[in-house]
Amino acid sequence: MLVLGIETSCDETGVALYDTGRGLLAHALHSQVALHAEYGGVVPELASRDHVRKVLPLTRQVLADAGVAAGQVEGVAYTMGPGLVGALLVGAAVGRSLAWSWGVPAVGVHHMEGHLLAPMLEEEPPAFPFVALLVSGGHTQLVLVAGIGRYTTLGETLDDAAGEAFDKTAKLLGLGYPGGPALAALAAQGTPGRFTFPRPMTDRPGLDFSFSGLKTFALNTIKALGDDPQGRADVAYAFQEAVVETLAIKCRRALRESGVKRLVIAGGVGANRALRERLAEVAEREGGRVYYPRLEFCTDNGAMIAQVGALRLAAGEHLAEPTFDARPRWALESLPPI
Repeated sequence: MLVLGIETSCDETGVALYDTGRGLLAHALHSQVALHAEYGGVVPELASRDHVRKVLPLTRQVLADAGVAAGQVEGVAYTMGPGLVGALLVGAAVGRSLAWSWGVPAVGVHHMEGHLLAPMLEEEPPAFPFVALLVSGGHTQLVLVAGIGRYTTLGETLDDAAGEAFDKTAKLLGLGYPGGPALAALAAQGTPGRFTFPRPMTDRPGLDFSFSGLKTFALNTIKALGDDPQGRADVAYAFQEAVVETLAIKCRRALRESGVKRLVIAGGVGANRALRERLAEVAEREGGRVYYPRLEFCTDNGAMIAQVGALRLAAGEHLAEPTFDARPRWALESLPPI
């Protein structure tokens, strides 16, 4: 089944074509980083307007790149949530309109399910079951995945997500937007051992996370630095080490408690090199293996939405009424299994 996927949940417009028999045929992505950089974060209204400008040109580009005519598309998938409601509505309106005009079924896709199954786009996808660490700008969750739509949340953040903590600490350090990659780059210049940050909630049972305290710890440490450029790099190093080790401890605990040996890392923070290296060590020590999507599919993208949409449409799932919906909040565990 040949499906067009549209992703517009936040600040990246992604479009892709996925075929259940041939795999990913083409994809294109437009990032809004330059648009939001002067504001130090995503401005929802600007994000929505930029999606309006980009989604149809990207759709035409993807169809051309794949050598596919509009009449050959057999289904349309779009991100229905969670995300910024205005941005979601752009993708929903365009996706449903295209499906209606082409006379094909449409389905709304859960954004985090897209991230969760993104490693299945690779040549060696993980088999079920696996434990997944969903770690993006607004989400930090550990999920046991028994199959498509068969998800059990093992733990989640009680306040800031890891990505939010990266961005906020980067802002405290005077770094640009997006903060996560900028902080990681600065951390590479840091001195190991100068500062030691806490590893929150690792001294108690359970798999939940909390990162807001790290931001406060970073604020107090930065205030005490004075005029010390090297100190900023040392703070970045210590902060990143604290986040990475906290995630590693929780992932190790999740693998042991679940008895599963496969670990999937998905979401934008999954592109962090230090995190990838540490979690690869964790999986190996537990006698298992870690799986990642390629770097371009760690951040938001249309390929992951097209893939999940194709799997669900092929299983007979589709939106019966000629309407569309956006869900800024949407529980992953509410999804039906296929």
